[in-house]
Amino acid sequence: MTVLEPLAFETESDRRIYQFVDRHGAPALEEVRDAVDVPDDEFDERLDYLQDRGYVERQDGTVELGLDAGAEREYETPDVTYVVRPAREEDFESLVDTIRTVTDRQTYVIGENLAEELQYENTVTRHNTVWSRLFFVATVDDYIVGWSHLTLPQTEKLQGTAELTLGVRRDYRGYGIGERLLDRALDWAEAHGYWKVYNSLARTNGNAITFLERHGWEREAVRKKHYLLGEKRVDEVMLAYTF
Repeated sequence: MTVLEPLAFETESDRRIYQFVDRHGAPALEEVRDAVDVPDDEFDERLDYLQDRGYVERQDGTVELGLDAGAEREYETPDVTYVVRPAREEDFESLVDTIRTVTDRQTYVIGENLAEELQYENTVTRHNTVWSRLFFVATVDDYIVGWSHLTLPQTEKLQGTAELTLGVRRDYRGYGIGERLLDRALDWAEAHGYWKVYNSLARTNGNAITFLERHGWEREAVRKKHYLLGEKRVDEVMLAYTF
């Protein structure tokens, strides 16, 4: 398998339909139909084409992106049973809340910015001609307790490298959830032809840095006094995992 293939549309109607879904998460089918200015008979034909290509999926009256991220997997420990699976659009509010809860101590600046990006765009998964975004989540009784995330550039010179973020709610650490989420994101990236995944952390986030290094990540560089945390300027540690 290779890095995500560029999108290819047969008609302008394909492009309009797909771009609306990409920008709006999981819009209602009728909302898409009303918004894209495509005749009804052509709309149904082009939507079928996009679904046949795997670009979109119809789900209970909505239309979602068809970016395949695999199935859910259940893990059991003596104290907790949890599921790791691809995030869905219905996870939006819980996912944003989890990211904000994990990053509220201002030691994970990239993760904190990710929550704001999600809130601004109001959608979980993205896949277009410029970049893509993919999430995996860990749930306990359908409650999101952690995430891993990949930002996937689509421009030619940046293809092959992806940015990763990762976090687990404090009360659910120590059960291997972070490791499972990390492995799921790395496995997906490797299977799709990416050769390098990177992450940047404030030096004060020592636990996260140690966690990544323990799982084979290497420090590539340090940006001196890159973040302003409170009244203190803090170095950024840049790490990467190469397949």
